[in-house]
Amino acid sequence: MSWNGPLIKIDDFRYEIPQSYKGEFNNLKMQTSAVIYADDEMLPKIKQDNAPEQTANVTVLPGIVGKSMAMPDIHWGYGFPIGGVAATDLENGVLSPGGVGFDINCGVRLVRTNLHISDLKDDIIRRIVDKMFDNVPSGLGSKAKIKLDYKKLNDVLIRGAKSPVEDGYGWEKDINYLEENGCLDYADLSEVSEKAKQRGLSQVGSLGAGNHFLEIQKVEEIYDSNVAKTFGIKEKGQITVMIHTGSRGFGHQVCTDHLRVLEQAVKKYKIWLPDKQLACAPVNSKEGQSYLKAMACAANFAWSNRQLIVHWVRESFEKILNDSAENMDMNIVYDVCHNIAKIEEHVIDGKKIKVCVHRKGATRAFGPGKSEIPLKYRDVGQPVLIPGDMGTESYLLRGTKESEETFGSTCHGAGRLMSRNQALKNWRGEQVVNELKNRGIYVHPASFKVAAEEAPGAYKDIQKVVNVAHGAGISKKVVKLVPLGVVKG
Repeated sequence: MSWNGPLIKIDDFRYEIPQSYKGEFNNLKMQTSAVIYADDEMLPKIKQDNAPEQTANVTVLPGIVGKSMAMPDIHWGYGFPIGGVAATDLENGVLSPGGVGFDINCGVRLVRTNLHISDLKDDIIRRIVDKMFDNVPSGLGSKAKIKLDYKKLNDVLIRGAKSPVEDGYGWEKDINYLEENGCLDYADLSEVSEKAKQRGLSQVGSLGAGNHFLEIQKVEEIYDSNVAKTFGIKEKGQITVMIHTGSRGFGHQVCTDHLRVLEQAVKKYKIWLPDKQLACAPVNSKEGQSYLKAMACAANFAWSNRQLIVHWVRESFEKILNDSAENMDMNIVYDVCHNIAKIEEHVIDGKKIKVCVHRKGATRAFGPGKSEIPLKYRDVGQPVLIPGDMGTESYLLRGTKESEETFGSTCHGAGRLMSRNQALKNWRGEQVVNELKNRGIYVHPASFKVAAEEAPGAYKDIQKVVNVAHGAGISKKVVKLVPLGVVKG
């Protein structure tokens, strides 16, 4: 089903679904308009899967403030479109798991090094990638090298990345460069089911499947040298490592458990919705707070997961290059999450108010001066990480003051053009791996099926997606990174 409703061009990078649109709402009315960040060339593909309808549906949520928005990587999702951003008032608004997603705090972490491409001669890249594959369990249902007991799992759920760091997995200063310092402090174990904990016990420190990856990259272009130096990126050819994964089966179970509750809460609070997948409850209700606290546990799980993986990535480099991670300057540039709802303060109609910001397949992109940004970066804005697929570039950007129009949000990746089933019909995994090898990119997939599902042709053009975010001013390009070797989950 494709979108046939109105999309009014505001400027070269913004299109609006007006508040007068009636859609499939029956007697419901849009509370505000919806804005999609895109350009003329991207629009036909965006219309194909009817994701604009989902962006319009979000405007019906009680207590929505500002606009319902979709980033340029928009595509069809559960309830909200992937790429969806919306904020709701704390007093009268609602909280919707569809605005977060099942893989809670799926996110990206970037590690810099002082290595140069000239240091990784012969088969060094292949050997490091293979060592990372051995060190970090990946693939569908993958289980970590360490299995936590309940006491340690509970510590992870409450304290996030601080828990593994105190156990020697990483460096104390790592915490300073994680969004929220790697922990949401309102996590509450009592809101997490036994089934979720069972699924999480063996998965902290595993990559998982799908679009999750570990990637060795080199700096290809530097757009803003001053900001790049602030982020620790000094020259073309510099080596970085990018990590993309989330809360695994634990987060999925948390979402599933609370969706059942919120589907009933909709009836209890007499909330009328255009799509049952937007199931929600008032932010300050028992059900809303219960989900928020459980979601925080899943977010903390994900930060801990990426922390363990960083430790094993450093170990992999140390083993193959026979040097210490400290000597190689393997420090974290930043860690961002892109499936989350957070209570934040934003300026609306000239007043600072607290709102619940839903980011579903969208990345926080706070501008200069925000206290939430590490002090080292505060003058230039938050680092923003937007990964491509395993055959294309990724980008390091910075947040801007202009991003306040999106509640400090930008896109999170390329965005899929086709489903995984469609990709399997179009590509063979062996073919994809060989084609990338011919282009100088070594890929070690958990399975050839995953390699086919994640074929570069299954994704939008990351350059075009990032150029829209840059052109709209909601984040600004700093560095382009290209893949050299990839572990694919």
